[in-house]
Amino acid sequence: MSKIGDMRGFLASSIGVTCAAALALPLTPPAAAVNTPAPASAAATAALTDNAATATARRSTAEASGSTQSLPLASLARDRSLGPAAEQGLPRREVRHFSLVGVVWDDPATELHGRVQVRTRAAGTGAWSGWQDVETHNAEHAADPDTAEGASDRVRGATAPLWVGDSDGVEVRVRADAKIPAPHADEPADGHRTATATSPLPAGMRLELVDPGEEATPAAPGTAAPGASVGGASASGTSVRATAPDALARHTSVPVNGPQVLAGYTTGRGNNSAAEPAKALTAVQASAANAELSVPLGATAIPALDRKATERELFALRTGESTKSLRGKPRGKPYIGPRPRIVTRRGWGANEKLREQWFGYTSKVKAAFVHHTATGNGYKCAQAPSVIRGIYRYHVVSMGWRDIGYNFLVDKCGNIYEGRAGGVAKPVMGAHTLGFNTNSMGIAVLGSYSSTKPSAATVKAIARLTAWKLGLHGVNPRAKTYLKSGGGNLYRKGKNVRLNVISGHRDGFATECPGRKLYGKLGTARTTAARYQGR
Repeated sequence: MSKIGDMRGFLASSIGVTCAAALALPLTPPAAAVNTPAPASAAATAALTDNAATATARRSTAEASGSTQSLPLASLARDRSLGPAAEQGLPRREVRHFSLVGVVWDDPATELHGRVQVRTRAAGTGAWSGWQDVETHNAEHAADPDTAEGASDRVRGATAPLWVGDSDGVEVRVRADAKIPAPHADEPADGHRTATATSPLPAGMRLELVDPGEEATPAAPGTAAPGASVGGASASGTSVRATAPDALARHTSVPVNGPQVLAGYTTGRGNNSAAEPAKALTAVQASAANAELSVPLGATAIPALDRKATERELFALRTGESTKSLRGKPRGKPYIGPRPRIVTRRGWGANEKLREQWFGYTSKVKAAFVHHTATGNGYKCAQAPSVIRGIYRYHVVSMGWRDIGYNFLVDKCGNIYEGRAGGVAKPVMGAHTLGFNTNSMGIAVLGSYSSTKPSAATVKAIARLTAWKLGLHGVNPRAKTYLKSGGGNLYRKGKNVRLNVISGHRDGFATECPGRKLYGKLGTARTTAARYQGR
């Protein structure tokens, strides 16, 4: 049995208790972020320390699959007048299996002004694809300037990732624009620098080949995970105790720069043993972040609710202590859409040991920014979990982010997926819209929608998700709101900007995202979401 299979089997049999662990950003947070570890219950702590010997024995077979090959690019300049750094790449070569590709470089503040193209060899047929363009303008998908995540020394510049399917051969070429923008005396407001004329391409470029690991098997649409119910009781009526090493009971935090050895990478500094206890606990923590929704630990999907059940849940959240931003007695009938079905991180197979061990929160959710992942449309809906695992690994291992940047993802069949860990009902701080990650959420549609029309199911899913999540915070999807810019190429830092509550990425940053065709459907999403809320 594969390693990922062992992990899932272990989690399915060992995770069945309720705990309320929540995490915070590992570095000094921005003032707008709230980073407070939620206390674990005594029962959960006791269960986590039970059967330690069994868990320790299984640890070697409980590692999730997936890997990243990182290959340095070399000069390919054929025209010497362009200089030695005008074209870089790799000649055609055989490599280990991968399904997603991107290019990264050393300095995240340096932009790549040029064209990146790849061609790949299909593992099943041995046929080579034609040249495919990789989206180079990706800096706008990032943590806000001056935040802990944005300032991390692990962050790299990067293209958008491209999904190519199961492949075992690759060729890449990166060519600088013929006209390199002249260097500016002062850096632009967003802090990003253009490459210089003497070195038109960023330094330290590497090709990242991501194998997302085994295909996840999420629960069937419209069904809950085994043992799940709206009321939170196990359908089978039985309880399953969690299993973890004794060290987990002593775990309180992970060093800020604790080392992570990830498929050839060694990132950060510190003592290897210090981070080890977190590996088995992270899956429990990620699942426990949704415990207030009466979802059992280890659930692969959060089931949909009807309107009445959603309203009851809203009242419980508003009067509970675990979601501070929702406190207060509800006044009158709430405007909130029925909670949609959401595939959890476990449902799409997240390897929880990759991310940093803390959750970060903002104060509330006042707006939703819609994105496209620009990963291409050549995926089947059954492959969506693999695509998400690939993006997750690329964001964390290749780009140096603390977790996947988006709060939610939607595939072309209308399935909704949990993104950044921390709880789907909570105001989790994402890294999706440079300058506007505070008091917002990011929804990414898998695919590229500059010339491809999004499916009706996708637009409906965006409407259902926003009707529910914005409804938790009393926000009208058809309204306008004000957000304070954290800095970007459209709005200076500190400026209060009036935006649609449901906006496209391009509304907060000069970018093509979420693509012309998807952007054109946001009006429909706003109207539909408001109707779902009963407005």
